[in-house]
Amino acid sequence: MRRTRSRSMQQASLILDAAHRLVLQKGDAFTTQELVKEAGVALQTFYRYFASKDQLLLAVFAEMIAAGCVRSVEDARDLPDPIARLRYYITSTLRSLDAEGDDKATARFIVSTHWRLQQNFPDEMAEAVRPFAALLLGEIQKGVAAGKLRPADPERAAWFVNELVRSVYHHYAYAAQPPATLPDDLWAFCLSALGGSPG
Repeated sequence: MRRTRSRSMQQASLILDAAHRLVLQKGDAFTTQELVKEAGVALQTFYRYFASKDQLLLAVFAEMIAAGCVRSVEDARDLPDPIARLRYYITSTLRSLDAEGDDKATARFIVSTHWRLQQNFPDEMAEAVRPFAALLLGEIQKGVAAGKLRPADPERAAWFVNELVRSVYHHYAYAAQPPATLPDDLWAFCLSALGGSPG
């Protein structure tokens, strides 16, 4: 039983890893046949784990968001206070739009695929993006406790900031060159909306 479960996890992992590689190369414009060839599994194996290509893309999307949040927490762990960490989470998300290679490919995949998946899997997509909102909420609550932020409703504020960051990210993902001040401008707006003071 344990061996069967281990093999199943390995096969699912092969499929997801192959999907990640193809996403970086082609966005979501790959076929299921290309995927199973890349993963080295049979087509029926793919359908054992995923009912459709869109369900696979949903899993890839969720993994990318979760992995990005883990990296952000690690990168921000030595920052001195919740305001600095909150600023980092917001601005680094937008600064990633200036990246090249895998980061640029990831950004474009997230933007181009998001709304189609949102239409087909609204509940699952809400769950997929929850980790970033949770990061924001945690730091907002700590900022409130420290007397540095004064939102009327921290949970609702985190949701609005999350939606705003995502909207700006989507708007500029395909831009040749986002404005250089964009991350700091968005941070200033969010800080003011949360009842914080600059400096």
